[in-house]
Amino acid sequence: MSGKVLIIRFSSIGDIVLTTPVIRCLKQQTDLEVHFLTKQSFAGVLRDNPYIDQLWTIEKEVHELTATLLQERFSYVIDLHGNLRTRELKVRLALNAARHLRPRPQTYTFPKLNFRKFLLTRFGINRMPSVHIVDRYLSTVAALGVTNDGRGLDYFITPAEEVDLEAAGFPLQYVAFVIGAAHATKRLTEPQMIEFCQQLHQPVLLLGGPAEQEAGARIAAQSGPQVHNACGNFSLAGSASLVRQATLVVTHDTGLMHVAAAFRKPMISVWGNTVPDLGMYPYLPGQEAEEKERRQEVRGLSCRPCSKIGFQKCPQGHFRCIKDQDPAAIAAAATQLLQKWRD
Repeated sequence: MSGKVLIIRFSSIGDIVLTTPVIRCLKQQTDLEVHFLTKQSFAGVLRDNPYIDQLWTIEKEVHELTATLLQERFSYVIDLHGNLRTRELKVRLALNAARHLRPRPQTYTFPKLNFRKFLLTRFGINRMPSVHIVDRYLSTVAALGVTNDGRGLDYFITPAEEVDLEAAGFPLQYVAFVIGAAHATKRLTEPQMIEFCQQLHQPVLLLGGPAEQEAGARIAAQSGPQVHNACGNFSLAGSASLVRQATLVVTHDTGLMHVAAAFRKPMISVWGNTVPDLGMYPYLPGQEAEEKERRQEVRGLSCRPCSKIGFQKCPQGHFRCIKDQDPAAIAAAATQLLQKWRD
């Protein structure tokens, strides 16, 4: 099998990291030239991936690149996003091939299971398959003879983008605490984060983007000298480097959680309104039982999950999925895992 294959996934950080087994397996198990199309704002996730022959980016709309992509003569299109923009691109690629009397690219589209997600988030009826989204992504390319190699996720950092801990003034051993998440209903409150840091009694490095910089400063100031704020001070690659160098990672359901999984870091994942049943928990082949035990979530709430992504405030007003979380229990779980790792 030869030719070119175009993989499409526009966003976001975590979702793109979750496509990396598809990229690697396609490259290693076929003779296809692998192309990937994403948004410019997320290009850094894949820029150093050695299994990608050509990385394409758009700012927002596919027409920015359509004329160029039409010249590539793709044999296959793997649509892992499945929205109106990807549908538009697939139609244009097919029409262009027909216009030039060439074979149309064979297209394979990831089933998003939106109706099943709706049943779960709206009515609490769980019809989601007991399959991680990575394996569902890989099933999209099964017709090409691609199988799961069991190697998990990939994340690549160039040596120039690695963070020198000593030069940055950070401890050489620390717990990375990813304090951000796109929506408030997916993250602990600031008082809970402060209590967690105080209860942990370990050096802690707070990670997040520019949006978390001020919150990180407040948390560090109130938690003690063992807590260092790195939020907003590093690029995505720099934050990934700090995840890679951590002894342990404590994280909300967000992009750096999947980066930590790519590095096979010992991890505590903290869940608010979203649930692992949606299929996007840390992907750690061979460590599924341990990963499940390390999840911190409030079970038994009839209102959870209230969304597949999240809200800026609790739709019910009580916010129990977060407020019922015990920071001391999370710190105890992290301490136990640290001790196990050290032993």
